[in-house]
Amino acid sequence: MEFPELTEMGRRAKAAARGLAFLGSAEKDEVLLAMAGALREHAGEILAANALDVKKAEEKGMKKSLVNRLRLTEAGIEQLAAGLREVAGLADPVGEGEFWSRPNGLRIQRTRVPLGVIAMIYEARPNVTVDAAALCLKAGNAVILRGGSEAIESNIALSRVIARAAEGKGLPRGSIQLLEKTEREWVQQLLRMNAYVDVVIPRGGAGLIQTVIRNATVPVIETGTGVCHAYVEQRADFAKAVPIVINSKTQNPGVCNALETLLVDDSIAEKFLPLMAEELYRHGVEIRGCPRTCAILPGAAAATEEDWSTEYLDLILSIRVVEGLDQALDHIFRYGTKHSETIITEDYSQAQRFLREVDAAAVYANASTRFTDGGRFGFGAEIGISTQKLHARGPMGLRELTTTKYMIYGNGQIV
Repeated sequence: MEFPELTEMGRRAKAAARGLAFLGSAEKDEVLLAMAGALREHAGEILAANALDVKKAEEKGMKKSLVNRLRLTEAGIEQLAAGLREVAGLADPVGEGEFWSRPNGLRIQRTRVPLGVIAMIYEARPNVTVDAAALCLKAGNAVILRGGSEAIESNIALSRVIARAAEGKGLPRGSIQLLEKTEREWVQQLLRMNAYVDVVIPRGGAGLIQTVIRNATVPVIETGTGVCHAYVEQRADFAKAVPIVINSKTQNPGVCNALETLLVDDSIAEKFLPLMAEELYRHGVEIRGCPRTCAILPGAAAATEEDWSTEYLDLILSIRVVEGLDQALDHIFRYGTKHSETIITEDYSQAQRFLREVDAAAVYANASTRFTDGGRFGFGAEIGISTQKLHARGPMGLRELTTTKYMIYGNGQIV
């Protein structure tokens, strides 16, 4: 089934992208600041719309961690506005480039240009509506947003507020559009609109991402699920390890950079695990462990094979005792999703080997996996975290929303 309204959205976006590509940095920044002001001015209507989404989610029995991800507050609106102001202050990647000359006199310039039209498909996180629009705009792209049905009222309110503010500052109509239909058939068409959409970026759980990959004919930048690991090596400082694990797991369990599996060296397991478990239980974390873990922690449930590859997005942690770094690396290689992994150790050589050998977008030594974030990396808001290896990997900011173009200057050369 084809939807003419969606085709028209594509046409508007393509036309808008043509103009956005040539906007100056100052013009784009002025629009972003206007969008920030509009969010604050219309905070009341945005929060009222969000309250409808939260109520429906609670009535459906949505997990508390997911409801919290959906919920907006006055402080949250201010944070979104601050994010827009921060993006306005970032360097504009469009136009960056380099020159070189060839022996025949040709001068070649490689320069950064916008991708064009970006379709952003995401789940129940209304903040993505604003973050994605901001980054796409700053990088000179038009964006078609399609959020999850759980956040539809919030997304409608947010997108209308920022789109009106942008158009009020002279941005072409169609620069920021939200697909307000939640039926899957509409998304199926969007994923095949190669004539109008240059790239699709999915952001959400494994089901959403795989659905987009399987059904899209438009090129996809794959953001990944996060089965993230922490390995507590035998020379770890427990005073560092316990807070790192607690932060990685509990600070916000419903996000892709949260810790899902803890690996502990066998030589320290009997001393470390009781200390760790005491803090985990105090934070309401359910432990699912290997046989060795369950022997040390009688309160732990037995982990299944499925647990090792599960992104819980909840206060659940799987724990496995391993016999050294080699076994830890083997476990991560088998079950990891190439997102974020950390080692906790005071042994420099072990840390360096872990950093070198783990294949993931972000690999840490003695730090929380929660740092895998565009804002924490200094990119401003992020469009998502890519776990693939082509075009972009890790937190995707402004540069990842551009591509390159070659401009060649000649003087009659034919050879």
